[in-house]
Amino acid sequence: MKQLLLIRHGKSDWAQPGLADHDRPLSERGLRDIPLIAEALLERGIAPDVILTSTAVRAATTAEMMAGAMGFPAEKILQVPGLYLAPPGGILRAVQRIDESVRTVLVFGHNPGMHETVMAFPAGEGIADFPTLAVARFEITAEHWGLFEWDSARLIEVVTPRGLPGGEGRREF
Repeated sequence: MKQLLLIRHGKSDWAQPGLADHDRPLSERGLRDIPLIAEALLERGIAPDVILTSTAVRAATTAEMMAGAMGFPAEKILQVPGLYLAPPGGILRAVQRIDESVRTVLVFGHNPGMHETVMAFPAGEGIADFPTLAVARFEITAEHWGLFEWDSARLIEVVTPRGLPGGEGRREF
C-alpha cells in the first residue's frame, strides 16, 4: 500500500520583524512539538521512503528534525522550491513526480495550500482547520504516483500536536 502524509510545518517564530517570510525559523513550541509528532508516526509504523519539503526555513527545519527523529537520512530530503506556499495543484504535481519505487512519502508545506489540499480529497471536506504540525495520512489507491488524482486517496487520519499523547488530536476516517 502506498501512503501520502501531508504535514504542515511547525509553529514559526515571529519575533524578528522585517524578516522575510521564507526565512522565518521555528518557535520554541514548534521545535518542542516535532518529536511528539515523529513518535506518533513511528508508533503507527510509518517509515518514509522519501521526504519532500518546501525550501522555507520553517518547513525545511521541520522536515529535517522529523527525519532525524524517524531515522531518515537528512541528506536524502528533497527540497522542492515549488512547495513554498504551493496551492493544491502544485502539491498534486509534486506527488505525481514521485518515483514508483516509493511506498511512503512525507510532504512538508504551508497553509493555506496544505489545508486546501487536504480538503480537495473527498473525505477531507470536513476538516475545519489544519494547524501547525498537523498531519493528514492518506492511503493511495492509484497504482502509480503519476496517475495520482484527487479521487485516488483515502484519508486514514489527521493527527495534531494538541491531542498528543491523550489521543484527542487524532481523527480516523
